[in-house]
Amino acid sequence: MALRRKLDERHSVYVDRYFPKTLSKADGYRYRVVLGVGGNIGDTRRRMNHLWHYLGRLPQICRIRSGVILRNPPFGYLDQGDFDNTVIEIGTSLEPRTLLRLIWRIEKRFGRCRSFANAPRTLDLDILFFANRNVRTKELSIPHPHWNERLSVTIPLESLA
Repeated sequence: MALRRKLDERHSVYVDRYFPKTLSKADGYRYRVVLGVGGNIGDTRRRMNHLWHYLGRLPQICRIRSGVILRNPPFGYLDQGDFDNTVIEIGTSLEPRTLLRLIWRIEKRFGRCRSFANAPRTLDLDILFFANRNVRTKELSIPHPHWNERLSVTIPLESLA
């Protein structure tokens, strides 16, 4: 059962069994990475719990910890339901582009369809931070652009501290 704390009329924080959670220090993995997790189609908090378990079965990833879940309104395309967002810190030895391809496969496995920018989605995974690296390519920007302007990132991220 999730505990809910209302921050204001548009934002609520949820705490449940796996969010927030701390597991390990990721010994044996080269990089520490923070993933942004979100979605607004279906039972997103349940899907986040399934994602937590799924990530635990992948040999390329070690779950380190997760943040609280924030329910917040959409931005960009506004004609859609509210989002649930959180962050998950992982350990990995994958390079950024290889991790991005893995993330795309995970999103697809969880029912993500890419129809248009900022469209409703079952699962959205973003690489927010990748060790101390800066990456700027057509398909990948690390740190994630405008992360510090989005409560959907900053509130879950603060809960990791």
